[in-house]
Amino acid sequence: MAYVTVKGGERAIGNAHGWLAEERRGDPAIPELGTAQIREQLGRAVDRVMAEGSLYDRDLAALAIKQAQGDLIEAAFLSRAYRTTLPRFAHSEPIDTGSMHAARRVSGIFKDIPGGQTLGPTYDYTHRLLDFGLTENRAPPDAPSATPDLSPLPRVPDILGREGLLEPDGPRDAEPGDLTRDPLSFPAGRDVRLQALARGDEGFVLGMGYSTQRGYGGSHPFAGELRMGEVSVEIVPPELGFAIDIGDLTVTECQMVNQFKGSKTQPPQFTRGYGLVFGFSERKAMSMALVDRAMRAQELGEDVTAPAQNPEFVLYHSDNIEATGFVEHLKLPHYVDFQSELQNVRRLRDAVEQREAAE
Repeated sequence: MAYVTVKGGERAIGNAHGWLAEERRGDPAIPELGTAQIREQLGRAVDRVMAEGSLYDRDLAALAIKQAQGDLIEAAFLSRAYRTTLPRFAHSEPIDTGSMHAARRVSGIFKDIPGGQTLGPTYDYTHRLLDFGLTENRAPPDAPSATPDLSPLPRVPDILGREGLLEPDGPRDAEPGDLTRDPLSFPAGRDVRLQALARGDEGFVLGMGYSTQRGYGGSHPFAGELRMGEVSVEIVPPELGFAIDIGDLTVTECQMVNQFKGSKTQPPQFTRGYGLVFGFSERKAMSMALVDRAMRAQELGEDVTAPAQNPEFVLYHSDNIEATGFVEHLKLPHYVDFQSELQNVRRLRDAVEQREAAE
């Protein structure tokens, strides 16, 4: 595809930028929205921008949301672009979600689980009715008086694992790939596939996950465990030689349990689908786990018949930053390209008309 260089128009572009700033600000009579308000009150939007922008920083995500006027894909684009300017000074140790201080933790496969089910801050049990009281900025209801137990909780899928009914976790000694440094290529290992899904577009991943439930994937999933909370991040400074805690991240983890009839090399058992996302992002983590399991079809000896089972299809189209670039570049001038196409169509029409006249 040819790209036409845009010459001139600098004044028009400057005016467009000024108009955009005016539109972003809105009515000056209304108090301006601050980034701290976005960070604290639009938490789910902040979490999505952090995940799809591959940058865990609530303040920067809030700034990007404000700058993008709430366009979360544009905000993720801004966040990821800024991320490329940052130096990389260390690599963290793998986070231990088993030691998570979980504010929410539910299982769809066992009612009574060690440590109990914790509903946490969820919309699952709210009525989908507009709350017009929010327009009055009324005070929130009193928080629960009891302090939640944030001690580490055992993993629910491990209950099946102890009976040998669930496939074991994958190898932990292999060095994972790094999608932020090496471009996506195929065949892609599960480590790279999970990285791509973690920062993929939530809507696309949700649609792919939904397709597997509608029969385009052949899996029958159960939510083994869904948990959200804080995990510690550790690095090992070369001058120390041991791990130190540098802070905490809020993440959402989902482990899907799926039926598996077995193969020539594996007995009948349950298999895993896995999702791990920055922030409180249950929909994304669950969708990610569904698609992760679907993309494992070939390695498990299953027929690959659906889009969600095709890693190339899923991963090449899941990144909304790349997708935005390809779609929105169509707004740029393509005058020369179109004139060429126009002349070609006119020539073909002339040929058809001449042939019809001769007949």
